[in-house]
Amino acid sequence: MSVDLATVKRVARLARIAVTEEDANRMVGELNGIINFVEQLSEVDVSGVEPMTSVTPMDMRKRKDTVNDGSKAADIVANAPNTDRDFFLVPKVVE
Repeated sequence: MSVDLATVKRVARLARIAVTEEDANRMVGELNGIINFVEQLSEVDVSGVEPMTSVTPMDMRKRKDTVNDGSKAADIVANAPNTDRDFFLVPKVVE
Protein backbone atom coordinates (compact mmCIF):
# COMPACT_ATOMS: atom_id res chain seq x y z
CA MET A 1 0.00 0.00 0.00
CA SER A 2 1.21 3.48 -0.73
CA VAL A 3 -0.04 7.00 -0.22
CA ASP A 4 -0.23 9.51 -3.03
CA LEU A 5 -0.50 13.29 -3.01
CA ALA A 6 -4.27 13.25 -3.48
CA THR A 7 -4.70 11.01 -0.42
CA VAL A 8 -2.54 13.29 1.74
CA LYS A 9 -4.55 16.33 0.67
CA ARG A 10 -7.85 14.51 1.28
CA VAL A 11 -6.80 13.39 4.78
CA ALA A 12 -5.60 16.91 5.59
CA ARG A 13 -8.93 18.34 4.44
CA LEU A 14 -10.90 15.79 6.50
CA ALA A 15 -8.75 16.56 9.55
CA ARG A 16 -9.17 20.29 8.85
CA ILE A 17 -5.40 20.79 8.75
CA ALA A 18 -3.95 23.46 6.49
CA VAL A 19 -1.21 21.83 4.40
CA THR A 20 0.86 23.63 1.81
CA GLU A 21 1.82 21.94 -1.44
CA GLU A 22 5.42 21.64 -0.23
CA ASP A 23 4.34 20.04 3.07
CA ALA A 24 1.98 17.66 1.27
CA ASN A 25 4.79 16.46 -1.01
CA ARG A 26 7.04 15.90 2.01
CA MET A 27 4.28 14.03 3.85
CA VAL A 28 3.82 11.61 0.97
CA GLY A 29 7.34 10.28 1.54
CA GLU A 30 7.01 10.28 5.33
CA LEU A 31 3.67 8.46 5.32
CA ASN A 32 4.90 5.89 2.83
CA GLY A 33 7.91 5.27 5.08
CA ILE A 34 5.63 4.72 8.07
CA ILE A 35 3.38 2.37 6.12
CA ASN A 36 6.37 0.38 4.87
CA PHE A 37 7.63 0.01 8.45
CA VAL A 38 4.22 -1.23 9.64
CA GLU A 39 4.15 -3.72 6.75
CA GLN A 40 7.57 -4.99 7.85
CA LEU A 41 6.24 -5.46 11.38
CA SER A 42 3.34 -7.56 10.08
CA GLU A 43 5.85 -10.00 8.58
CA VAL A 44 7.31 -10.87 12.00
CA ASP A 45 6.20 -14.27 13.34
CA VAL A 46 4.80 -13.64 16.82
CA SER A 47 3.11 -16.99 17.30
CA GLY A 48 4.08 -18.34 20.69
CA VAL A 49 4.84 -14.89 22.08
CA GLU A 50 2.55 -13.99 24.95
CA PRO A 51 1.12 -10.46 25.17
CA MET A 52 2.97 -8.18 27.56
CA THR A 53 1.83 -5.33 29.76
CA SER A 54 5.32 -3.93 30.03
CA VAL A 55 8.86 -4.59 28.85
CA THR A 56 9.74 -5.64 32.37
CA PRO A 57 8.01 -8.74 33.73
CA MET A 58 5.26 -7.90 36.20
CA ASP A 59 1.95 -9.31 37.32
CA MET A 60 -1.23 -7.41 36.65
CA ARG A 61 -2.81 -5.99 39.79
CA LYS A 62 -6.23 -7.47 40.19
CA ARG A 63 -9.06 -6.81 42.57
CA LYS A 64 -11.93 -9.03 43.51
CA ASP A 65 -14.90 -8.50 41.28
CA THR A 66 -17.56 -8.06 43.93
CA VAL A 67 -20.83 -6.19 43.75
CA ASN A 68 -21.53 -3.78 46.60
CA ASP A 69 -23.25 -0.46 47.17
CA GLY A 70 -20.02 1.31 48.08
CA SER A 71 -21.30 2.04 51.59
CA LYS A 72 -21.53 5.73 50.69
CA ALA A 73 -25.21 6.16 49.82
CA ALA A 74 -25.84 8.44 52.80
CA ASP A 75 -22.83 10.61 51.91
CA ILE A 76 -23.97 10.88 48.28
CA VAL A 77 -27.48 12.11 49.07
CA ALA A 78 -26.40 14.27 52.04
CA ASN A 79 -26.50 17.54 50.06
CA ALA A 80 -29.59 16.75 48.00
CA PRO A 81 -32.60 18.99 48.70
CA ASN A 82 -35.12 16.11 48.74
CA THR A 83 -34.42 12.47 49.47
CA ASP A 84 -36.31 9.35 50.48
CA ARG A 85 -34.06 6.80 52.15
CA ASP A 86 -31.03 6.75 49.84
CA PHE A 87 -32.80 8.00 46.70
CA PHE A 88 -32.96 11.47 45.15
CA LEU A 89 -36.46 12.97 44.87
CA VAL A 90 -37.01 15.11 41.81
CA PRO A 91 -40.07 16.95 40.51
CA LYS A 92 -42.40 14.96 38.27
CA VAL A 93 -41.61 15.82 34.66
CA VAL A 94 -44.00 13.59 32.68
CA GLU A 95 -47.72 13.67 33.46
